[in-house]
Amino acid sequence: MTAERTAQPPGPQQWAPQTAAPRTGASRARRLLVPVAALGATAAAVAYVGAVDPNESGHYPTCPLLAATGLYCPGCGGLRCVHAFVHGDLPAALGANVMAVIGFVVAAFVWVLWVRRAWRGGPSGFTIRSSYAWAFGGLLAVFTVVRNLPFGSFLHP
Repeated sequence: MTAERTAQPPGPQQWAPQTAAPRTGASRARRLLVPVAALGATAAAVAYVGAVDPNESGHYPTCPLLAATGLYCPGCGGLRCVHAFVHGDLPAALGANVMAVIGFVVAAFVWVLWVRRAWRGGPSGFTIRSSYAWAFGGLLAVFTVVRNLPFGSFLHP
């Protein structure tokens, strides 16, 4: 007597998720489009500020906070900082706005992470811990207050 095997539908363990299709060059190029476009727009803006000297009056508007109150905002001196940075004058860039120079380094680092994530096909969004955001805001607030106090004159643009 032979035992007949009855055909049974495959169980859950037999259904394996299908692997993702291999990434193509077109999809990678599409993922890199936004970071590369952001770099291009930033490079164009930096090139413009590098070509048009903010130290000469009439090229750029005055800071509204400085014009209204006489106080320096955290961004005051930022255009002069970019101009000096483009021309390779790091001491002048640091003298114009030290926080902007730090911001350039952080922005470059974040952009590299963005490109790396886009290249590998990872998620496009970034998550910033609230503690980092509060620390950054606090640092900016302290910088703003100190640069407007008499002993913080070394931070004036």
